[in-house]
Amino acid sequence: MNKTKRIIFKTAIKLFAEKGYENTGIEEITAVAGFAKGALYYHFDTKEDLFDLMLEEGAKLLNNSIELKFRHCNNALDKIKAILMIEIKTIISYEDFITVVINNTLGETTRTKKCQKAVNNYVKRIEEVIKEGIEEGIFHDRDAEAIAFGIFGVTFSSLLYRLKQDRNVTAEQIYDGYVATVVKGITK
Repeated sequence: MNKTKRIIFKTAIKLFAEKGYENTGIEEITAVAGFAKGALYYHFDTKEDLFDLMLEEGAKLLNNSIELKFRHCNNALDKIKAILMIEIKTIISYEDFITVVINNTLGETTRTKKCQKAVNNYVKRIEEVIKEGIEEGIFHDRDAEAIAFGIFGVTFSSLLYRLKQDRNVTAEQIYDGYVATVVKGITK
């Protein structure tokens, strides 16, 4: 991604997070980014293209991070711990991205369906690890999908916690509490 496209992309995500997708116009994105409208249209056909790229890049980031961490995991428990840390670090490092996705998961629009699909694909990945842990005899034999959504929900609620605290909470502080809670709940 070239410099201009990256600036436009990051500006759009920030504005989508602050104002909402619907309340953010092309003119505002380009004005805040410091470019003419034509620069945006050179790189993106529509505002929706910006949104689609955001989802695509976010999914790549999470999946690549998981793949790298899983190489060092010996079992499903190690993988769940890795997922928790990756999610927390993603929330802290990419708060605007997470805000946009979470804000666009409810509803019946094409955009919300895209966000729902992205979330569901990600949660499916967690579910696979839960099933692996059940097969290994490490985790309780319970509804893997429900547990996966629970892990997703618990971790992403840390964004609300960070906002409520109105201060910087480190990934390690959040991780320690979540690992103790989540691991205790799913392991035998």
